[in-house]
Amino acid sequence: MRLFLIAGESSGDRLGADLMAGLAVLSPGIAFEGIGGPLMQARGLTSLFPMEELSVMGLAEILPRLAALRRRIRQAAEAVLASDAAALVTIDSPDFCLRVARLVRRVRPGLRVIHYVAPSVWAWRPGRARRMARVVDHVLALLPFEPPYMTAAGMSCDFVGHPVAAEPVVDAAGAASFRARYAIGADAPLLAVLPGSRQGELARHLGPFGESVHRLAREIPDLRLLVVTPAHLESEMRARLKGWPGDPVLLVAPDSALRCAGFAAADAALAASGTVSLELAAQGCPMVIAYDLSRVTLWLARRLVRVDTVTLVNLVAESRTVPEFIGRDCAPEKLVPALRGLLGNGPGDQAGAMQLTMERLGRGGEAPGLRAARSVLAAIGAGPGPAPPERSGSC
Repeated sequence: MRLFLIAGESSGDRLGADLMAGLAVLSPGIAFEGIGGPLMQARGLTSLFPMEELSVMGLAEILPRLAALRRRIRQAAEAVLASDAAALVTIDSPDFCLRVARLVRRVRPGLRVIHYVAPSVWAWRPGRARRMARVVDHVLALLPFEPPYMTAAGMSCDFVGHPVAAEPVVDAAGAASFRARYAIGADAPLLAVLPGSRQGELARHLGPFGESVHRLAREIPDLRLLVVTPAHLESEMRARLKGWPGDPVLLVAPDSALRCAGFAAADAALAASGTVSLELAAQGCPMVIAYDLSRVTLWLARRLVRVDTVTLVNLVAESRTVPEFIGRDCAPEKLVPALRGLLGNGPGDQAGAMQLTMERLGRGGEAPGLRAARSVLAAIGAGPGPAPPERSGSC
């Protein structure tokens, strides 16, 4: 059996790789083709073109590349149609993936289409679920409160858990080992700085993030920095870090073991909004979330967003303990006091919210990649049997 997989950014590449691993366990001999990044390629996928071409976000960022993206949409759809795949599995990146699915469905309406990562219709644009149901048969949800939104729109949906909940928790010895490896003193304050995985995020965040760490370093002379970046941004990040204080340690994803150890060793983090907030929570690292947007994107977001927080830890734990600074608030004048409080006082209420988040995302249960694989096989009528009983609670 063969599946056609499409992932459009780093987080989707990780989900796709875990799904491929689960499918290989449950359906030995399964083959894959499609679009993916280094993690999916390591599992045997030959990517149709570089996944990084799809890693754009926001109206102002997409418009200059619209013609190129349209060509890639057509190319991907033609490849699906030329394949003998039993199903198309699209992973996140709905602006690209669902356009591909729409073109495919016009020609092959009987091909099963499965989308991994439910759109955040609970946050904004609720009509997306109904439009998505025209081209998607089944959804794999990362968050426990999402399936009712999908089924109400006419799709089947399984909560499969979030991959961060399956990551091993690095203990005190592992955190100490990380510090020793990079010559970070046991008592030195360590701040993780995570400006994002997209080119546009780097352009918007390195300014305010860099100024914030400069100000903190003047107040905290022994401050050390840990910076994480995806491989395709490594060269730019190294160049931009020259002149930063805190003798920054640069980790290049996807070295997940080192990243987890680094998060466990850090006293606090300054991070762009996104999945990384869950990765930090998995290792118990308190955080400040910030995200800047172009004026056009910010204007649209303020009129469409239906929730009062964009931080996943706040949403899953039904708390507002993680401070966030969006748009114009993503500025050193606001970031520095929030970070100073975490570095000086510890996680506070964030500790309980992070633990609850992990429990609700499936920590201690079957690996999300394996659960997702069961769901995919069942959706195409090739299931190996029912999944184990759901263990974790829901929001």
